[in-house]
Amino acid sequence: MNPIIENLTGMDGLSDQVVAMDLLISAKSGIRNYAMAATEAGTPEIKEMLTRHLVEALDMHEQISTYMVEKGWYHAWDTNEQISLDLNNINTALNLPTL
Repeated sequence: MNPIIENLTGMDGLSDQVVAMDLLISAKSGIRNYAMAATEAGTPEIKEMLTRHLVEALDMHEQISTYMVEKGWYHAWDTNEQISLDLNNINTALNLPTL
C-alpha cells in the first residue's frame, strides 16, 4: 500500500501484518494438503517427494510465525493477547474511511 494512504487511513504497518498473516494461513493450508497427499501417495517415490515438500512447508511456517512473533503480530501461545490483537485489527478495518 502507498505510505501516504497508510498514514491517512491509520494503517501504517498494518498492511505488512495482513500480508504476513495471509502467508502464514497459506503455509498452514499447504502443510495440511501435503500431509494428506503424502498419505494417499501411490508410490514410495511420490510419498518421499511429498514428505520433502511437507518438511519444507513446515520450515517455512516456522520462519513466518517466528517473524510475526518477533514483530508482535502473532501470539500463538497467548490466546487472550491474540484475541485482543485481532479485535484491534477488526476495529481498525471497520473505522477505515470509505473512498
